[in-house]
Amino acid sequence: MKDLPNLPKIDFLYLSEPDMIAAGVTDMPACVDCMEEMFALLHHGDYRMAGPNSDSHGAMVTFPENSPFETMPKPTADRRFMAMPAYLGGSFCTAGVKWYGSNIANKDKGLPRSILMFTLNDADTGAPLAYMSANLLSAYRTGAVPGVGARHLARKGSKVVGIFGPGVMARTTLAAFIAACPEIDTVKVKGRGQRSLDVFIDWVKENYPQITDIRIVDDIEAVVRDSDIVTYCASGEVGNPDDYPMVKREWVKPGAFLAMPAPCNFDAGMEADDVRKVLDNTGLYEAWYEEVPHPAHNVIPLVGVKFMDMIAAGTMASEALEDLGAIVAGAADGRRNEEEIILMSVGGMPVEDVAWGTVLYRNALARGIGTKLNLWDEPVLR
Repeated sequence: MKDLPNLPKIDFLYLSEPDMIAAGVTDMPACVDCMEEMFALLHHGDYRMAGPNSDSHGAMVTFPENSPFETMPKPTADRRFMAMPAYLGGSFCTAGVKWYGSNIANKDKGLPRSILMFTLNDADTGAPLAYMSANLLSAYRTGAVPGVGARHLARKGSKVVGIFGPGVMARTTLAAFIAACPEIDTVKVKGRGQRSLDVFIDWVKENYPQITDIRIVDDIEAVVRDSDIVTYCASGEVGNPDDYPMVKREWVKPGAFLAMPAPCNFDAGMEADDVRKVLDNTGLYEAWYEEVPHPAHNVIPLVGVKFMDMIAAGTMASEALEDLGAIVAGAADGRRNEEEIILMSVGGMPVEDVAWGTVLYRNALARGIGTKLNLWDEPVLR
């Protein structure tokens, strides 16, 4: 039992981005393992997120087109503030919230589009345990989820990865694919500009010398054709699904696994029943479908949201949707044969930040990393 006289004192750990790196934030194999453990907890229900169904992505502050206040931010691309809270049980038993501001114009100032911080809390008292830089935390947990999918749904021995959008998300997603499928030796990539392609290719060569064949391709069809694993990681305009990057059934080889964490649309061939359709968390998409106008794919450009539109339109049965947590927990099948095509939507959830943030906090404590800060020795208000 704790020493009661010491209970009011609260210290917490501040972890800068270099501290996070020292604590292991870029250890993708460990992150994939962490996300896999988290998905099993999601299946068993040992978690909470925000919203009426406890599955909400978060709460976002947006800005009007016209405001009487001159100092109010304008609703330019990616201009928002957002809080993403969650609790996760199991071996974690922590809560936390990721807070970020985002503005695509940040790139003109030499800043990342989004700047993120994460607060980790004791699930009993609510006291802060850590306050940490979260850009890398978020990037690696996001990339790890397609890796969990590949571990269970990609063909064993997959070698060829097709990528559209060679940015940060592409790097972490490829790292996770390699952690799950170590025989990968070929990457096909399409980008919009030479600079981003050069940065991506240099990163691949430096970190994964086993990738002996890196090909720049001219169109999305070439990204998909003959690829064992496919991912679209490019941001883009939201509103008209006809303008989203497309996947056509005729491009997709038998046995391919497609993990989509970014805008994407697909043709009628991909709607067919023999294409398995997997969500990273069914409740997340149900929450989104309650929160946004319909058709929801016009608002949230993920393939999983299109699945929900299809169910609402009567063109797909809800029973056709599969849940990654159930697959990870062994309650549903992983890959069943070498020929089936599997399309997985990746939405991103605050429980992922809690899971990976907890592991990194514990690593930092064990390794003496970070700066201890004092909230109070004794609270003024009780």
